Amino acid sequence: MSDRTGIFAGSDPFRIAQDWLDAASETEINDPNAIALATVDAQGMPNARMVLLKEIEHIDAPSGGAFVFYTNYGSAKAQEIDHAGKAAFVMHWKSQRRQLRVRGICEKEEGPQADAYYASRSLKSRLGAWASHQSQPLSSRASLMAEVAKVTAKQGPNPSRPPFWGGIRITPLEIEFWADGAFRLHDRFRWSRETSTDQWVISRLNP
Repeated sequence: MSDRTGIFAGSDPFRIAQDWLDAASETEINDPNAIALATVDAQGMPNARMVLLKEIEHIDAPSGGAFVFYTNYGSAKAQEIDHAGKAAFVMHWKSQRRQLRVRGICEKEEGPQADAYYASRSLKSRLGAWASHQSQPLSSRASLMAEVAKVTAKQGPNPSRPPFWGGIRITPLEIEFWADGAFRLHDRFRWSRETSTDQWVISRLNP
């Protein structure tokens, strides 16, 4: 596409996404990797929440390119993803006046990659992953802290990754790059494909 230049240029949408995230990391005050993750439950009711995107796997990765975040597999979002097998998210960088929209299919990341990310977290965060029954009712904060103390005594200073905690990999079937334009004449480019092994089709969209 002849007019796909500048910040939209490139043959790998995951590298474009990484470039945009890197640029946002220089200007966003907090959490430039925050995404609004959307899922749907078994009754078809949509749900959305903010989570932190931890990895962008490029097109030459074994996954063929994907977006990865981590969570408790007992959480509402993980259960909804497990049921539907699909999810969507948007990243909005106000300081850059850009956003990224992704829709795709999901799988768990429970191998060495998840182990390595878990090990990179602070000890308190690792213990917190053990202690929290995410999305389940909680009687009080005191009971949560009591559970933290209990798992601290049990797991010690080097806890292993909980079997109920790991990554979710979103392999996109659609990626949209959006940048603000004067007079609301924004620039939008959509990368789309029918399956994860198909070639990308790139379209410019009306603002």
